[in-house]
Amino acid sequence: MIEELAVVVKIENHQVWVEGGQNSACGGCLQKASCTTNAIGSVLKKKSVPVDSDIQLKTGDRVMVAIDENLLLRASLLLYLVPLIALFTGAGMADWLLPVDAHYADLWTAGSAVLSFIVSLWLINKAQSLLILNYYARPVVVRKV
Repeated sequence: MIEELAVVVKIENHQVWVEGGQNSACGGCLQKASCTTNAIGSVLKKKSVPVDSDIQLKTGDRVMVAIDENLLLRASLLLYLVPLIALFTGAGMADWLLPVDAHYADLWTAGSAVLSFIVSLWLINKAQSLLILNYYARPVVVRKV
């Protein structure tokens, strides 16, 4: 689990909203570019984020927020690898289906690649909303600090 210190800013409709807490150690750290704690912390510091919590909390409480790193890895593969495979598959299929001496074959190949890329992004978006993948990717409050 990737954990980050946060502060509860509001509670509404049984939903807890948090913002990133002060993380003074990350400011001077040389490993900042490759650190996952800094990555999740930078998202939390920019805005309030809704998180799930089974713990009774009130505004101003400091909490430890966590998200499963396996879930982040799978989401990264879905969002980066699938569109890339679709891009090359679309180009390959157009190249395979079009005759070699076809007029504007390169343009059709490029258009097919871009179209398959866009369709794959649209399908990923629809799959996320239909399969409620956003619910499972939500951070959770692990403990009160």
